[in-house]
Amino acid sequence: MDVMGDKATLFTTGRFVQSPGEGPARDEMGDMGDAAEELRLRLAAGTGDTEAMSVLGAMLLRRGDLDAAEPHLRAATAAGDRAAANNLGVLLHQRGYAEEAAGWWRIAAVAGSAAAAHALGRHHRERGDEPAAEYWLRQSAEQGHALGAYALADLLEHRGDTEAGDWMRAAAERGHREAAYRLARALDRRAAEEEAAGADNAVEETEQWYRQAAARGHRRAALHLGAILEKRGDLKEAGRWYLTSAKDGEARAACALGFLLRDAGDTESAAVWWLRAAQDGDGNAANALGALHAERGETQTAERWYRAALDAGDDNGAYNLGLLCAEQGRTAQAEQWYRRAAYAGHREAANALAILLLQGDDPAGAEPWFSKAAEAGSVDAAFNLGILYAGRSTEEDAGAALRWYERAAAAGHTEAALQVGIARLREGDEQGAERHLRCAAGGGNPEAAYRLATLLDARRPPEPAHELGEIVHEKTECEEWYERAASQGHRRAQVRVGMLAAARGDVVEAARWYRAAAEAGSRNGAFNLGLLLAREGSEPEAAVWWTRAADAGHGRAALRLALVYARRGELAEGQRWADRAVELGPAEVAQRAGRLRDALREELSA
Repeated sequence: MDVMGDKATLFTTGRFVQSPGEGPARDEMGDMGDAAEELRLRLAAGTGDTEAMSVLGAMLLRRGDLDAAEPHLRAATAAGDRAAANNLGVLLHQRGYAEEAAGWWRIAAVAGSAAAAHALGRHHRERGDEPAAEYWLRQSAEQGHALGAYALADLLEHRGDTEAGDWMRAAAERGHREAAYRLARALDRRAAEEEAAGADNAVEETEQWYRQAAARGHRRAALHLGAILEKRGDLKEAGRWYLTSAKDGEARAACALGFLLRDAGDTESAAVWWLRAAQDGDGNAANALGALHAERGETQTAERWYRAALDAGDDNGAYNLGLLCAEQGRTAQAEQWYRRAAYAGHREAANALAILLLQGDDPAGAEPWFSKAAEAGSVDAAFNLGILYAGRSTEEDAGAALRWYERAAAAGHTEAALQVGIARLREGDEQGAERHLRCAAGGGNPEAAYRLATLLDARRPPEPAHELGEIVHEKTECEEWYERAASQGHRRAQVRVGMLAAARGDVVEAARWYRAAAEAGSRNGAFNLGLLLAREGSEPEAAVWWTRAADAGHGRAALRLALVYARRGELAEGQRWADRAVELGPAEVAQRAGRLRDALREELSA
């Protein structure tokens, strides 16, 4: 037999295509659909033109006219055309004659057809003959055939062969979209592992392969590309890829697009895409719809969507049902749903269940669920375990509480960082305390900001004097932390900021902070505001604030009131406040108030 020339190759399926290295794809001429061209081919085939018979057979095969294609392909194959032999194999495979098809593929493959070698390799793999499959797929791949490279990579990956990655990359580089997607997924997983180990990742290369696959119509690649772009902040382009993927039927992309639209403020459009995704079985979208209706007060509709999420296998549905029931006071049902989600491994549901049990005075039942949630990575559960242990009296429990607080603090829990800071202060570890208090204060915790300020305040040297003896005041870091805590409503910080303002002569600023603290219930704020008002000549208003402070248990305020009423000549009222000051103390105040009381008593009895 003469050496076969590869005259035409079938492009109608994803399996049997010609590689770029095999010469011009003759069957592409059939895409013209031109009747004149077909007539020309028929006339040429009638004269025995092998090339014309091969191309005409490929054209008819792609059209689905197997009966008309077969005689032309057989004639061209008999004349030594390897492309016709390959396409004849395809035709017979479509008719169900797999073994006969394999015979023709073998003839074409031996003659050098990469497409036929790929088809023959697939044929052997489908029959479980992996050695033969690998041989022919390797022949195809080494000739530069993209499908052959991909099929070989898939076979080797199935066997755990490290060579699989090289062939997957080769297939991707030759334009195979599924290979590009799978290569991107492998790089994505490797990047996640390397990131967890503190190493650099290959995000750019991963994005490149997702982009290549997505550009060729791979909907899952478009989804992952959208996720990468969204994470990077390229929301507009991310939305375009999500939209492309969603229109192709990818429910997860429709769901992601919904969240993107919601964050942009377009809730109505978001709901449309969530609905589409939820109807396609996406549990996350069903949960999002449930949350949307819950926010609108449509609890029955919300519950229906949460149940739909649960039916789709999303455990968040059970958790959200628990939250919904808890908000409505249906505690027993909330516990039931929390348990269902917690047993499925939902860590926040386990934490919520533990809180519910704790509220029901069942700390023994709550503890194992807190532990389970904390071990699964719930930061709130770790903090709650710290609270649970801290409420017990033994030294061992105190140590356990601190360990859980430290674990939660390391994960960014500001309240836990505050508790660790307080514990370090008790131990005398100022540096450790400062580190944790800074974390908590930086996270917005006002108590931590106040405690950090007091720690820094204790270290502050005296303010430097100007050369002429005037005090030069520059705002220190501790004052900044006091002010941050004060602006967040921390009463003791407000009092302290007021005192610092008064010390530098800013009476208006001092009064503002004292008043804010006093109105929030601070007795020290009320007392200091009274002092400020009295110094400014507003003793009647000062007495109002001292009364508020004294009623809240401030001994010095009671003594001030006793002096005010004594000066006014209201001796009985003065004696009453002196008695109150003696009761409240402290010792110095009690002594002074006692002397004043005795003097008023003598005056009254005179």
